[in-house]
Amino acid sequence: MQEYPVKRGYTKDLIARMESKLVECFGVEPKKVGGHLQITYGALKVLDVSTGKDKKTLVVDTRSDSSVSDEVILDTNRRFRRYLDEVTGYSTKERVKKAKSVEPE
Repeated sequence: MQEYPVKRGYTKDLIARMESKLVECFGVEPKKVGGHLQITYGALKVLDVSTGKDKKTLVVDTRSDSSVSDEVILDTNRRFRRYLDEVTGYSTKERVKKAKSVEPE
């Protein structure tokens, strides 16, 4: 499970954006399961997204399918990174920088 900070201004309609971007990036309608949104796509057996306790972070849990081809894995990773970019408002480079700046507990 991974938690991603969401850029200021993006938290206002975070839940609606989480759902619409799943459809836009993966082309799959998500299932709503107890406050979480879940899809299955490509190399992901399950992609589960929800908001953090403070409603200002994106919490992502994934389960991978390693039996798929490299091409499917690359396509899935590309779509997943695009999803994170669009929901959090931060690019991959910015997310890595933020993760490095957070002190481990």
